[in-house]
Amino acid sequence: MATLNTLKFTKMHGAGNDFVVLDNCAGQLDLSPGLIKRLADRHFGVGADQVLIVESSDLADFKYRIFNADGQEVQQCGNGARCFAQYVFDKGLTQKNQITVETLAGIIQPELIKHNWVKVNMGPAQLNPGKVPFIAEGLSSRKVGGLTQYKLPVDSGSDLEELWVGVASMGNPHVVILLDQTASDDLVQRLGATLESHPRFPERVNVGFLHIVDRSRVHLRVYERGVGETLACGTGACAAAVVGMKMGLIAERVDVVKAGGTLTIEWSGQQDSDVFMTGPAQTVFEGEFYL
Repeated sequence: MATLNTLKFTKMHGAGNDFVVLDNCAGQLDLSPGLIKRLADRHFGVGADQVLIVESSDLADFKYRIFNADGQEVQQCGNGARCFAQYVFDKGLTQKNQITVETLAGIIQPELIKHNWVKVNMGPAQLNPGKVPFIAEGLSSRKVGGLTQYKLPVDSGSDLEELWVGVASMGNPHVVILLDQTASDDLVQRLGATLESHPRFPERVNVGFLHIVDRSRVHLRVYERGVGETLACGTGACAAAVVGMKMGLIAERVDVVKAGGTLTIEWSGQQDSDVFMTGPAQTVFEGEFYL
C-alpha cells in the first residue's frame, strides 16, 4: 500500500491483452471482487482485461492469482504469465531468468528470453472433454486427424445452429471453431457471447475463432469468459494451436496472429507433452489507485 487510501499498481500488456498487476507478497492486500471490478473498469478505474496478483508460495518461487474484469478468479492466463515474469524480474523480486509459478491450474515455468520477451512452459493440454470440462454425452462426433470434433447445437437467438467444434483446456476451458476466413466482428460478438455460457460448459468457456493461413501461420480471435473479446489470449492461442495440430492442419511450431500481436506456440503433438508459448510482455505505466 502506498498510503492508507491508495493502492500501488503496475499496468502491463502482453500483445494487447492488458493487466493491472499488484504485489501481495506481504499478504496485506484486501482484494474483494468489488475492488477487482473497480480496478478493471475502463471508465472509473485503471482499465484491464484481468487483474494479476503476485503472492508468495510454499510450492514454487511465486504464486500467481488471476481475476477477470468481472471479479471472478480464474485458473490461468498465458499473456498474464509472461507479464508476471517480467514484473517480478523488473521489481527485483527475483534475479532468476526462469522461475516456477504456482497457479490454480498447476505449476508453470516462465523464462525471460530477453527484456520484454518471455517464453512460458504452459504444461500439457487436456483434450479429454471431462477435463475441459465439456459435457459431450449425446452429441454427434467425428475424427479429423487425431482430434475428436463435436457437433454443438447453438441457439443464437433467431435460429438454432449446429457447429463442429474442438475443445481443449490449458488450465482453463476453450472451445475452438475452425473458419475459412478471419472471423467478422458480428460473428465474434454473437457466437462468443452465446457460447461463453453454453450449458455444455459447466465452468463457462473461452471461445476461439481460428483461421489457418498456412501450416506455420494462423489468425485467431478470442472471446474470453467474463471479459469479452481481447486483443490477445495466451491460453486461447495455445488451445487453438493444439486443436489445429491434432487435426494435422498446422506444424509443431506456429505463429498465432491476433489483433494485439503475434505469439509463437510450440508443441510436439505427443500426449502429455508440454505446450510452449513465446511473446511480448511490456510495462505501460505505474500509479496509485484511490480506494
